[in-house]
Amino acid sequence: MNNKKRYEDTAFRESMKLRLDFNNMMLQSIGAKGISELDIERIQEKIEDAEVALIEKRANGKMDWRNLPYNQKEIVEDIKAYVEGAKGQFESFVVLGIGGSALGPIAVQQAINHPFYNELKEKRNGYPKFYVADNIDPEKLVTLFDVIDLKTTLFNVVSKSGSTSETMSQFMIIKEMLEKELGKEEAKKHIVCTTDPSAGNLRPIAESEGYKSFVIQPGVGGRFSELCPVGLLPAAMCGIDIEELLAGAAYMDELCTNANTFQNPAAIYAILQYLSMEKGKNISIVMSYVDSLKYIADWYAQLWAESLGKKYDNEGKEVRVGQTPVKALGATDQHSQVQLYTEGPQDKVILLIGVDKYKEEITIPKIYEDIPSLGFLGGATHSTLIKTEMMATEYALLKGEQANMTLTVPEVNEFTVGQIIYLFEVATAFAGELLNINAFDQPGVEEGKNATYAMFGRPGYDEKKKELEERPEKNKKFII
Repeated sequence: MNNKKRYEDTAFRESMKLRLDFNNMMLQSIGAKGISELDIERIQEKIEDAEVALIEKRANGKMDWRNLPYNQKEIVEDIKAYVEGAKGQFESFVVLGIGGSALGPIAVQQAINHPFYNELKEKRNGYPKFYVADNIDPEKLVTLFDVIDLKTTLFNVVSKSGSTSETMSQFMIIKEMLEKELGKEEAKKHIVCTTDPSAGNLRPIAESEGYKSFVIQPGVGGRFSELCPVGLLPAAMCGIDIEELLAGAAYMDELCTNANTFQNPAAIYAILQYLSMEKGKNISIVMSYVDSLKYIADWYAQLWAESLGKKYDNEGKEVRVGQTPVKALGATDQHSQVQLYTEGPQDKVILLIGVDKYKEEITIPKIYEDIPSLGFLGGATHSTLIKTEMMATEYALLKGEQANMTLTVPEVNEFTVGQIIYLFEVATAFAGELLNINAFDQPGVEEGKNATYAMFGRPGYDEKKKELEERPEKNKKFII
């Protein structure tokens, strides 16, 4: 079978299906701290309302990100053609973005490619090195130029509005550097934009400057954008099969339309988290026992926090809901965080992520057999050791009556990563409906942005500047 079309094979799809084990969320496993089936039945009407709301929002264009696995054939072809043309020209590819436009590409690149991708030319197979400039600490950008050459670097400017201060300030700096170094005509070949199809600042800039550009669909917000050109272009530029990524998302979409709540992974994940929040469990921990998936937790943190952390519900009532996402890595954080998780406050839901088949294997030699505390390891593989430690952590959490779930990935590839992304996106939207909040805005983030604009004297922010100037002075007594 052609490897490009393997996701069309039913047997392959089934063999790559993610498995969510939520036994240890339930009353039968962890006692009174757990969730009963009666708890789920109690909110059945709310669950049904959430299901209807998601269907309606998808139909009326308020969740266009749900259609990304199906409506991007021409976009994918355009991306692939552009990448082929750029492949031999550039040694480095730099994403200028922040939030979802940075976290998603990092997570996917780290999941699929060799962990030392940039250092190993043979592993890149002709594709450029990959960097993300996602912060405006001046050291971050200035030191990037110690490892890249402007003449052989392609910069991907990602901003839907074209007014993201961090991203656009970086773009302005790099545009000037490129034009001074290469001249205006040559410089434009080193910039590619990903932005809104018509609105915002970056679209007219791209058109007037003659930059190649890709579109972020209107109904696709930043933290839900990994499966559009925001994430697909960087992935393709690193040799990742974006068709399989989208196919995995499409498969998960099928699973997430199952009317049986207990067979719908996004619905049950959201429901269990919602009921856990009712019980005061306001911390959501993602602990991957797969090193290649550790940055999925960073991406999830923005998705879950920015979507669900809200002061007001849809009726304007103050509710202050949401869970604080925390990332952890097994087995590393068994030695830094698990003590708290097992015996600390029972205010957490811990998601363990495991894998059936690791990409590599290594066997522990049979030496020091005369030392019982070391000899027992001889002959075992590292995959066996880390899987055993994950099961041991699960047991320790169970014994501590700490709510936990396990998401098992058959193997880490484009198809399964597409599933993971889509699962968490739909679960987030579902949780938002259960909480009766708008999961697609971020008023708290906007407040900080507006304050920045006002302090910089951006036109149109005079009222905000006045508000800032009238705030109470800090008490020097409390500054040491």
